[in-house]
Amino acid sequence: MKTVAIFADVQNIYYTTRQSYQRHFNYAAFWSQATDNRQVVAAFAYAIDKGDSKQQSFQKILRTIGFDVKLKPYIQRSDGSAKGDWDVGITLDVIEYAAKVDAIILVSGDGDFDLLLEKAKNTYGTRTEVYGVPGLTAPSLINSASQFIAIDDKLLL
Repeated sequence: MKTVAIFADVQNIYYTTRQSYQRHFNYAAFWSQATDNRQVVAAFAYAIDKGDSKQQSFQKILRTIGFDVKLKPYIQRSDGSAKGDWDVGITLDVIEYAAKVDAIILVSGDGDFDLLLEKAKNTYGTRTEVYGVPGLTAPSLINSASQFIAIDDKLLL
């Protein structure tokens, strides 16, 4: 059985599915599809913690599915903008697992991860799969992946 590690950029997927479909990503359907006939070595969902009960319920659902939920505090800047970026954390975790699994699955459309996937493929020979929203996933990320899986109706609530 092939081994897999999953890395879900929760904020990116929330906003891109909302923008394109006005719907939510179905993490349970994704899990079923992505892990079929595979052994999950690690699965992380990276999210921002605003401390509200709706978010905490969602995080509990992610944990029930099988994700280890990693949280960063929501930071509101004095100019009104917000910060809550997991790019470095995701990168460190992918590098840690790239040599340990047959495949890395990244759920994100963020083009900043293109070099990371190239590194995993070229250095460790790891298969890289990206789940993202068509039209809102960076072309460089799609091109760097072994396979791009479009988020469509069957992966939405």
